[in-house]
Amino acid sequence: MALSNSTRDKLKTVSTATLCSALFKRGLRNQFIQNVHPLNANLPNMVGEAFTLRYIPAREDLNPMTVFQNPNHPQRVAIEQCPAGAVMVFDSRKDARAASAGSILITRLMVRGVAGAVTDGGFRDSPEIAALPFPTYHQRPSAPTNLTLHQALDINVPIGCGDVAVFPGDVIVGDKEGVFVIPAHLADEVADDAVEMTAFEDFVTEEVLKGRATIGLYPPTEQKSKDDFAVWRQAKGR
Repeated sequence: MALSNSTRDKLKTVSTATLCSALFKRGLRNQFIQNVHPLNANLPNMVGEAFTLRYIPAREDLNPMTVFQNPNHPQRVAIEQCPAGAVMVFDSRKDARAASAGSILITRLMVRGVAGAVTDGGFRDSPEIAALPFPTYHQRPSAPTNLTLHQALDINVPIGCGDVAVFPGDVIVGDKEGVFVIPAHLADEVADDAVEMTAFEDFVTEEVLKGRATIGLYPPTEQKSKDDFAVWRQAKGR
């Protein structure tokens, strides 16, 4: 099922931490991609369906610089095929010693209307990428070209990224902390739940700032907490 505009908009307003709780309630414990960080933490949430590229270890006789002259090189083809509104997700085997991509390819994704890019390896030209109005997440900067250690192989297949299984079409959400993967069939209900959780936690935060204790409030085991939240929601229009 394709990601709806309504669900996309909802996911732009919630945190990966809240999404972790929403998926944990549904029995999924390992959906937060490990050890990836935003190059620019000042951008809005990244939301889109996963479009993937899988790297394997490079073999020297198959990966000279001349392979980029091949118009069918998988890395270049993936950059051109990634749909507008999708998130490009690279499986770089958690190896940031060589880059998954650089600023030119990331800029091409941005211009094509892609929603963002994630690798469990690294990007080269990271200062230039960080200056773009385009969400990107990686482990750390990488200077060497991907050919040094990685061979691009499979386009839009199930991959592993930061110890998380990512299937094409899964919904990817990135915020200032990191990147979360929502199984496609759960995206609508998880988005609704996360919006509700966010509203309640905003109410709780306001109450705690006023000096209120968390016992009975968070979670709302006292009826007064539930009643106060209902009044707050009506006043805030949430």
